[in-house]
Amino acid sequence: MTDRKPIAAWLTDMDGVLVHEGEPVPGAPEFIGRLRASGVPFLVLTNNSIYTPRDLHARLTRLGFDLPESAIWTSALATAQFLADQRPNGTAYVIGEAGLTTALHAAGYIMTDFEPDYVVLGETRNYSFEAITTAIRLINKGARFICTNPDATGPSNEGALPAAGSVAALITKATGIEPYFVGKPNPMMMRSALNKIGAHSESAAMIGDRMDTDVLCGLEAGLHTILVLTGIATKVDVERYPYRPSRVISSVADLIDEVEPLTPVPADAPETPAA
Repeated sequence: MTDRKPIAAWLTDMDGVLVHEGEPVPGAPEFIGRLRASGVPFLVLTNNSIYTPRDLHARLTRLGFDLPESAIWTSALATAQFLADQRPNGTAYVIGEAGLTTALHAAGYIMTDFEPDYVVLGETRNYSFEAITTAIRLINKGARFICTNPDATGPSNEGALPAAGSVAALITKATGIEPYFVGKPNPMMMRSALNKIGAHSESAAMIGDRMDTDVLCGLEAGLHTILVLTGIATKVDVERYPYRPSRVISSVADLIDEVEPLTPVPADAPETPAA
């Protein structure tokens, strides 16, 4: 294997890496604090499209994290950016919460059930049979089918809940149309995040707790991948997949001392001669 460039940008999943079962992972607030103090570009990623960055910022602040809204990148934001790039100022019929509708409005999209360009499916705690039926009929009439993320289930205190991936499968069964998933493990999520912070894959790292989303997504986007054992995956799980992360560590606390401060270019530094 060739030697990789030093890590100059960091992407990290949120649940299972920074937060676990509603509590901060030990050392995680310090890791984020080190990233902020270093000046190194970074983003916190989540496939959950329910919440806006402001919602997540408030949640993380209560847990002791010093993290600005601008450092949070959700599948809803990635989906909105994707659609704005594909079809600027388009229309969409949306099943989802404020995180998704707010992102689409900000991207210039109009929400409508009259001949929309897209049906966009996201996460919600209250999937409506009526809304799903409308989505099926619109897709049958030609609307393009987009889903924020492929997660089949989500957690709750009472147990697993059906998530966007499960509802997407229902709609696909009824229409014969597969959605385009924007969130992890689609490397689109990684690339959009890297573009947001002006980073390059060859010198960036993705930290996650899942082999099938975080590690796979980072791998396919060309990033250095770091699996932590504070969430879903275990050491045994690593051996079950045909691909491996670059590293397996106990938690993000192990990375605090590896965050190197961003070295500023001196104001009087000579310019590099043009080739």
